[in-house]
Amino acid sequence: MTPGGEAMTKWLARAIALLATPVLTISLATSALAQSYPNQPIKLIVPFPPGGVNDAVARPFAEKFSNILGNMVIENRGGAGGMIGGTAVARAEPDGYTLLLGSGATHLVGPLITPTKTFDPIKDFKPVSILSVSGLAITTHPSLPVKSLKELLDFAKANPGALSYGSAGVGSATHLGAELFKSLIKDQSIQHVPYRGGGPAITDLAAGQIKLAFLNVSGQLIALHKAGNIRILAVTSAARNAGAPEIETAVEAGVPGMVAVNFAGLFAPAGTPDSIIAQLGEATRKAMANAELREVYDKAGLEVSSEDTPAKAAKFIEDEIARWTPVIRSINLKAD
Repeated sequence: MTPGGEAMTKWLARAIALLATPVLTISLATSALAQSYPNQPIKLIVPFPPGGVNDAVARPFAEKFSNILGNMVIENRGGAGGMIGGTAVARAEPDGYTLLLGSGATHLVGPLITPTKTFDPIKDFKPVSILSVSGLAITTHPSLPVKSLKELLDFAKANPGALSYGSAGVGSATHLGAELFKSLIKDQSIQHVPYRGGGPAITDLAAGQIKLAFLNVSGQLIALHKAGNIRILAVTSAARNAGAPEIETAVEAGVPGMVAVNFAGLFAPAGTPDSIIAQLGEATRKAMANAELREVYDKAGLEVSSEDTPAKAAKFIEDEIARWTPVIRSINLKAD
C-alpha cells in the first residue's frame, strides 16, 4: 500500500467512526430511557366525560396496571366526540407517559367525519393492545309482538315503515350497527331516533316509549332483560356474551355478516420507542389476565380482547376502518 493509500484508509476509518457515533448515542439513549421507564405516573386520557363504557374499561384496568409497571392515573378529557382527547395524545411527547384509551370514536368515526382532521388514527399513534370489545344488543320492549330476531324480521317485512329504532346518538356504534343491520336485511324503512347517550334510550325503551333499540351490551341491559323489562333478541358480537350465554348472536339468528362491536384500546403517540411499547404491552397483558378484572368486565358486559399485541391491534384497527367506512359514507354522516 502506498503512503497516500494508507492515509486515505485512516481517513475513511475516522469518517466511518464519526458517522457511527450518533447512531451509537441514540441507541444508548434509547436503552437508558427504557431502563429508567417509568419514573413518574403514566397518564391515561379517556376522551369522554366520567361514567359510561369508557370509564368501565379504563378504571379497573388502570388499577391492575398500576400494580405491575407503574402508577397509572385517569384523566377524562371529553369533547368533540372524543377528538379533543385524541388530539391531545397525538400531540403529546412520545415518551410513554401520555396514553389514550382509543375507541371507534377516536380511530374510526371522528377522523372520517371531521372536516378538519387534527390527527391520523394510523400514522399518529402506536397501538399497544385492544383491551376489550363489546357487542351491541338488538332489543325490544315486550309490547312489540316479537320474541326472536326472526320474528322481528317478519314483523318489519309485514309492516313496512312501522318500526323506528333508538340509539345512543348520531355516529355512535349503536347507530352504525343499526344501519349495517338495515343494509343486511335490505330494509331502509326503519327510522332512526337518536338519543343523547345510551342511558336515556334504555330508560325510554324500558318505559315503552320506543319499541326497538340498538344499545351497547351492559350489565344493566342484561339485568333488565332477565327481569323481563326488555327483550334482547340477539347480540352482534362474534360469540355469545359471557354474561348472558343463552342469547343468540345475530349471525346465529339468521343475519349473516351482522357483527358489530365497540372496542377500547391502549394507544401511545407515534414515535414512542419500541422498547417502551414492549414494556407497556407486557404489563397490559398481565393486567388483562387478572381474574378480578375479568370478573368486573364480565359483569359490565365487556369481553377481554384477543388482539393483545401491537401488530394484532394495528391489524384490527385497519380492518375496522375498512369495514365501517362504506357504512358511514352510505348514510352521509357528518360532524356537527
